[in-house]
Amino acid sequence: MNIQLLLFAKAPAPGQVKTRLCPPATSRQAAAIAAAALADTIDVLDTTPAIRRTIVLSGRYPAPAGWHTVTQRGDGLAQRLVHAYADTALPDTATLLLGMDTPQLTPALLATAVQALHNGADAVLGPAHDGGWWTLGLPDPAHAAVLRGVPMSTPDTGRHTLAALAGRGLTVTLLPTLRDVDTVADAHAVAAQCPDSRFAAAVRAHLPTPDPGAAPTEPGPR
Repeated sequence: MNIQLLLFAKAPAPGQVKTRLCPPATSRQAAAIAAAALADTIDVLDTTPAIRRTIVLSGRYPAPAGWHTVTQRGDGLAQRLVHAYADTALPDTATLLLGMDTPQLTPALLATAVQALHNGADAVLGPAHDGGWWTLGLPDPAHAAVLRGVPMSTPDTGRHTLAALAGRGLTVTLLPTLRDVDTVADAHAVAAQCPDSRFAAAVRAHLPTPDPGAAPTEPGPR
């Protein structure tokens, strides 16, 4: 089966990305961290054979060599995701969509997702620690229509996505759970998982090292 890769991304513009890192980061520092995460993710997607690679983009960002760009459209995240699959659909080609918030993604993990689609999986879903998901692969991108009824950016997004896919008669292959980068604690934890990455370097440069003796803080609203 042919595979295409979609990177669902927001341009790393100050004040528009990673706002939950501010403070302690400034908006420009948060944007630099987002830019590093995006670049690392592009590098990993470049390692995996695919018939096409497309950034489904909010904002303006130069497409890497060999990539296509499609503009996000729709009201709300669910609609934008549905349109991402529909606007890029290719005949007889499975679609694997990933976000830019898991720069610890490895070529081996991405290859596992692709192989599951090659092996005939109805759907491939990578859960996230916050209750969402970091990737969704569909042999038939029309099945992404189920996302219209899924509440996004909640602790139950992943569970509702699974239920929606099952309600369409699909058997879902689950991938390892990854941690999205939303908060400062997330950024430090993920940077520790990929210490040689651009992302980790940006975190070290732009976020203060957490004080082991400081009381933990609660994450802000999503």
